[in-house]
Amino acid sequence: MTITATTTPDTDTLTANKRLAVAFLDAISDGDVAALTAMITPTWTMEGGSPDLPAGREGIRVLFAHIGGVEQRWTIDDVIAEGDKVVVRATNHCEQDSFFGVPGRGIVQVFTATFTMQIADGLVARIWRNAADLQRLFQLGARILPPATMRPSMP
Repeated sequence: MTITATTTPDTDTLTANKRLAVAFLDAISDGDVAALTAMITPTWTMEGGSPDLPAGREGIRVLFAHIGGVEQRWTIDDVIAEGDKVVVRATNHCEQDSFFGVPGRGIVQVFTATFTMQIADGLVARIWRNAADLQRLFQLGARILPPATMRPSMP
């Protein structure tokens, strides 16, 4: 674990950072790419999302292209801020055409996620996403099978 010393933002800054983090998830719920691109730094990055996501505004556009057809709503469970970071724990209710290639049309998925957002000059600079993606896959009917070489042979 790395502990870094930072200057402590005042209460107004921490409150503004919390509001920005919640507004970011609201914009994701609304599919509002324009609002999202206005809330990020030019070098914004996200860990734990789509692989090889470009930085900045192009990354937001690629993220939404990757997500595809989805209706979703994030419900905020907790918001904690310290220093230049805001942690949001949230629950998502969504219906998506497919997730990781598993068909999902007509199936409401409910899962949780934690987002740690680094805020710089009033904008989201970086996000670390940790979501219950396996939980979603199971809700869609996906199953985990051992490799064929490990399965017992059938008589």
